[in-house]
Amino acid sequence: MTDIDEVLHFSVGRLRAASNDWAATAMVNRIAVLRRFRRLLHARLVQVARLYPSRPAVETVTAELLPLSAACAFLVREAPTVLMSRSIGWRGRPLWLMGTSAVVERRPYGVVLVLGPGNYPLMLPGIQILQALVAGNAVAFKPAPGGEAVASFLIALLREAGLPEGLVDILPVDAGEAAVAAGYDLIVLTGSVSTGRAVARAAAATLTPTIMELSGSDAVFVMADADLAHVARSLAFGARLNAGATCIGPHRVFVLRGDVSQLRAHLQRALRKGRGRRVHGRALAAREVFLQGLPDMGMVETIGGVTLFDVPPESVRALDEDIFAPWLALIAVDSMEEALRLNAGCPYALGASVFGPEAAARALASRLPVGSICINDVIVPTADPRLPFGGARRSGYGVTRGREGLLAMTRPVAVSTRRGWAFHLWG
Repeated sequence: MTDIDEVLHFSVGRLRAASNDWAATAMVNRIAVLRRFRRLLHARLVQVARLYPSRPAVETVTAELLPLSAACAFLVREAPTVLMSRSIGWRGRPLWLMGTSAVVERRPYGVVLVLGPGNYPLMLPGIQILQALVAGNAVAFKPAPGGEAVASFLIALLREAGLPEGLVDILPVDAGEAAVAAGYDLIVLTGSVSTGRAVARAAAATLTPTIMELSGSDAVFVMADADLAHVARSLAFGARLNAGATCIGPHRVFVLRGDVSQLRAHLQRALRKGRGRRVHGRALAAREVFLQGLPDMGMVETIGGVTLFDVPPESVRALDEDIFAPWLALIAVDSMEEALRLNAGCPYALGASVFGPEAAARALASRLPVGSICINDVIVPTADPRLPFGGARRSGYGVTRGREGLLAMTRPVAVSTRRGWAFHLWG
């Protein structure tokens, strides 16, 4: 047994013992920890900003702290109702089950392994950890490389808020592969498609359930009568957010052929108005390799850190890559029907945006296979803590956040009781 295996063996045993007591703790006491955590989070605003020296403080607050705070408030307000046991009444009960009653309980899995991402190391795993804890689980948290300081801050804040000792462990950043096989009860991954495949294979060996929040290559549909200036401003914001390291960032822009030149002009102006943050060297290298492999590109230009280029419809499959860098491809189509047909071949299905008159945009949105759709906006509405977040196809499965994400941290248990006399069909 390696040193990592010994650490994980100890972690699983200790967390499972702690989870039993925590699951029996009254909901009001779990909620009290979250309330104190949220107050402490607001009080440490400056400290949070300092955790990200290379990121503008305002972006850290808006993209990390505020969504985490909002999710915490949502859980404080909604968790007692969402996780409440549900009595099954007599209406609809089969006649031959007369004399029985039933309750469906939401019970925690036990110990949840959270494999954190590197792009939003506070907000994304933070919400998952809070959901797991309020549902009665213990948590093992493996941060991404470089996320150790944020992980320590997050867990220290929870302990200061009154979370009992032994309910959360921070695992070494190189423990991912061993952790997946260590025997935790649920695995929640936010990461790349390649990481998702590796985790799914390892989890299958122990039949450990998983939730996979994976990459995307999000499509944007620009309909007739869309406000092209607004579209351009939205795309510029979305492409630059977190220096392009956003899984639900816009990339493949389907626009009617007659509007391409005008949209490009608006985009050029919007991108020149702001300055993009420095893109990580690995992301730049990946973007260059990606661009070199694209056939038949039209004009290629990088403005304010965002690479803008044209791709003809027949080459659209070359864009089916999850490149964590700021890029926008304009794809000229003759109709939105053509755009939908081209998009249908994409193996990713995380998010999408639709710009245009609301009724028509909603009708188009109803035909998209993705997990999150923004109409006349990009990215920002998905931070609503009431909404579930998750994708399909190569973008993963299962959800986090919202009522659905909270329920996903539990398993339903049906408890049936027979009272008095009732006949049995079998004797």
